[in-house]
Amino acid sequence: MIPWELLDSALVPGDGETLCLYRRGSEFSIRLAGGELMNSRAHGSEEALAELACARLAGQDKATVLIGGLGMGYTLAAALQRLGPRARVVVAELLPAVVVWNRGVLAGLAGQPLTDPRVSVQEMDVARILQTARQAYDAILLDVDNGPEGLTHAGNDWLYSRAGLQAARAALKPSGILAVWSASPDAAFSRLLRQSGFAVEEITARARGRKGGGRHRIWLAQRGG
Repeated sequence: MIPWELLDSALVPGDGETLCLYRRGSEFSIRLAGGELMNSRAHGSEEALAELACARLAGQDKATVLIGGLGMGYTLAAALQRLGPRARVVVAELLPAVVVWNRGVLAGLAGQPLTDPRVSVQEMDVARILQTARQAYDAILLDVDNGPEGLTHAGNDWLYSRAGLQAARAALKPSGILAVWSASPDAAFSRLLRQSGFAVEEITARARGRKGGGRHRIWLAQRGG
């Protein structure tokens, strides 16, 4: 079997952990502390996150979408495929190295979505955007860390707290959609979404799409009023 090759690494701000990019043949893997966060052969649920959220925006020609977490670009690419030509997508990515990887060695995986003129990239924590935005987005997609039970950056915990959800709600336009990806179900987070003023739908998505794979959870939370 072909061995994994380490291509690059980057420190996670504030945590001292190292995020690593590996390649084995045509397969890519992003890992933290030896554990795999994402793999280029298993991106069905990341695409489902965008597909499910953007389906709620049908007919909105000028939809504005915020994506927290670039990953390998699959969520972004799936969103672009379902949004109109006058849509605008803002991608917030904490690690500049991940953006570099997506403009370079990973670019072809999802069809080079960062070259789409509808896309702008903010190299910052998505939390900073949520803390200041007011009724700015039709949809917010969070594919950050492993979901509510984060692994990579302690600061991500705020996103899934009551304060973070209230900030996300304030950043959404009336009836806007907050879509959240998670590696696993979380009943407490579901309750917190409802307590924060969202109408919530929970969906199971497979890691490899129709080919199966692990079962991941997606929350579609619609802002009321």
